[in-house]
Amino acid sequence: MRYFKRSAQPSSQPTHDTVTTREAIARLLLHGPLTASAIADELSLTTPAVRRHLSIMAEEGVATAVDPSPYQERGRGRPAKLFHLSDVGRSHFGHAYDDLAVDALRMVRKLGGERALVDFAQQHMRDVVADIAPLSEDASRDEVQQCAEKIANAFNQSGFATSVENARGGVQICQHHCPVAHVAHDFPALCVAEHQVLSELLNTPIQRLSTIAYGAHTCTANISVPQPTAHTYAEREEA
Repeated sequence: MRYFKRSAQPSSQPTHDTVTTREAIARLLLHGPLTASAIADELSLTTPAVRRHLSIMAEEGVATAVDPSPYQERGRGRPAKLFHLSDVGRSHFGHAYDDLAVDALRMVRKLGGERALVDFAQQHMRDVVADIAPLSEDASRDEVQQCAEKIANAFNQSGFATSVENARGGVQICQHHCPVAHVAHDFPALCVAEHQVLSELLNTPIQRLSTIAYGAHTCTANISVPQPTAHTYAEREEA
C-alpha cells in the first residue's frame, strides 16, 4: 500500500523502511483505533517514533487523531488520543467490485422496486450471521456480550474489521473498516438491513451512533444490556 505523496526534493523521499513502517501502522489501524503507545508496543518501536509517523500520515490525510468516544468507559487521568484510518487511508485497502455491486443493486431496484432491494439486503446480512442463534428477551449482559462477539467474528469473516467494546450502559459493535462503505452511501438499505438483523439477533434496543458510509471513522452500534439490580449484588455478596 503506497499512499505517500511525491516530493519535489529527492532527499525528502521516504525510505523503504519508512514506507514499510507506515504501512504496518495503517494495517494496525485498519482493525480499530489505537493510541500511539499501543502502536509502539505492537511494532516494538518507541512512542515518539510512532508519533512522528502518525503526524506525517495525518498531514497526508491517511490518518486522523480524535478524542475517545464519550460513550466509552474511561479510567483515571486524561485519556490518550486515538488514531483512526481516514476514508482516504481505508480506500488504499480496496473496495473490490464497487462498480459491479452498484450496477447489480440498481438492477435489483429497477426490477423489483425498493422492497426487493430491502429484501436482498436483509437476506445478505442474515446469510452473514446464519450460524448465530437469536437471544431471548431476558438475556443477561454476559449473553449479550457473547452474542455481540459472535456477530463481530461473522462480520470479520465477510471482510469487515469489527470489535466489541464496553460502553456506559451497554456494549458497542464497532466496524473500523466496511468493505461496502462506498456502495452503502448510495444504497442506505444495506445499513438499515444490518441494523434490523442486529436487532433480531440481540433482541434488545440498539442505537446507531455513527456510519462510515456518511463520513464517520467507524460504524458504531450501541447495544443496551440489562443492568444488575441492588438485589442481584446482594445475592452475589452472599454467595
